[in-house]
Amino acid sequence: MRIFSSATIALTILAAPLAAQSVPSQEWEVPYGAAGRPRDPYVAPDGRVFFVGQNGNYIARLDPRSGQFTKFEIDPGTNPHNLIVDPSGMVWYAGNRNGMIGKLNPATGEITRHPMPDAKVKDPHTLIFDARGDIWFTAQNSGAVGHLETKTGKIRLAFTGERTRPYGIVINSKGTPWFNLFGVDQIASIDPATMRVTTFKLPNERSRGRRIAVTSDDIIWYGDYTRGILGRLDPRTGKIEEIPVPAGAGALPYGLASDDKDRIWVTQNVPNQGTSLVGYDPKTKRFFGQTAIGKPVNNTIRHMYFDKKTGLLWFGTDQGTIGRAEVSKLHIAM
Repeated sequence: MRIFSSATIALTILAAPLAAQSVPSQEWEVPYGAAGRPRDPYVAPDGRVFFVGQNGNYIARLDPRSGQFTKFEIDPGTNPHNLIVDPSGMVWYAGNRNGMIGKLNPATGEITRHPMPDAKVKDPHTLIFDARGDIWFTAQNSGAVGHLETKTGKIRLAFTGERTRPYGIVINSKGTPWFNLFGVDQIASIDPATMRVTTFKLPNERSRGRRIAVTSDDIIWYGDYTRGILGRLDPRTGKIEEIPVPAGAGALPYGLASDDKDRIWVTQNVPNQGTSLVGYDPKTKRFFGQTAIGKPVNNTIRHMYFDKKTGLLWFGTDQGTIGRAEVSKLHIAM
C-alpha cells in the first residue's frame, strides 16, 4: 500500500554529442530457439552463466569458455521471468506463471519451491539479492513487492495499488529497495523493516519507468520507456533530471544497469531499426559507446546484469542469443 508521495522538480538536460567508439561485444546463439525467449543471464561463482527461457519454460547454463549449453527441467507452467545465483551456486528463479520462487541445485537438479503466501500474487517478476543474501522481488500484474528470507522461506508482501505494475528493482547502499511502477508515472522505494512504500512522481504523466539502476552515491536512474528518456532521481531532494537518449523519443529504453565506474548503460530498442547499447557518464554528462546488437529488426534487450568480477555486462536478446559487452574496458577521452 502506498502511503507517501514526494513532490518532483523536473529538469531536462540535453546531453553532449555522442562519442563514436563502440563497445566490444559477443553473442552466443541459444540452441533452444528464439521463441523460448532466453533472457536475464547471471554469472555464477564459477564463471558459468545461467539464464531463463521465459516462453520455453526452462533454466539453462552457458559456459563462455567452451560455448557449451546445459538445460535444466523445471515445473511445467513456471515460465520463469528472471534468475539470480547465490554464492553457493544455487539458482533462484521467478515463477512468473505459477506464483512461486524456485531454487534449483544445478548439481542434482533438485528444486525447492517457495509459493506466494497470498493467492492474489501470481506472477513473481524480477529478483535481486540484498546484503544479507535474502531476495526482494516485484510481481508486476499483482501490484506487489515482496521479500523472501532465503534461510527460512518466509515471504513478506506489500501492495502498491491496482495497475501500478511493479517492474525493475535495485537496492541502494543502505539496503533500501527501489523499483519502477511501470503502470503509472512513479518510482518507489520500500522500507525493509516496515514494508511501507514511498512513491516519487515523475515529471510527465506519460512517463513509464521500466528498468532501474543505482550508482554508489545512491542516485536512482531509470529509463522512461514511453518518452525515450534516461531519468536521474535524487531521493534526498526529489529532484529529477531528464536526459534524452541518442536514439530519440521512440527509442523504447528498456534494459538498464550501472557499472563499476558509476556509468549507466541503457538499451535502445527502436522498432524496425535495431537494438543498441549505449553508455552515459554522469560526470561528463555525455553518452558514449553506442553499439548495435543483433540484427536490425525484431530485437529487444529486456534486462542486463553487470558482473563486477569481470567487468562484463550480460544480456539476452529476443533474437535468441545470450551476449556480453566489455564495458569496463571502454575508456573514452572526454
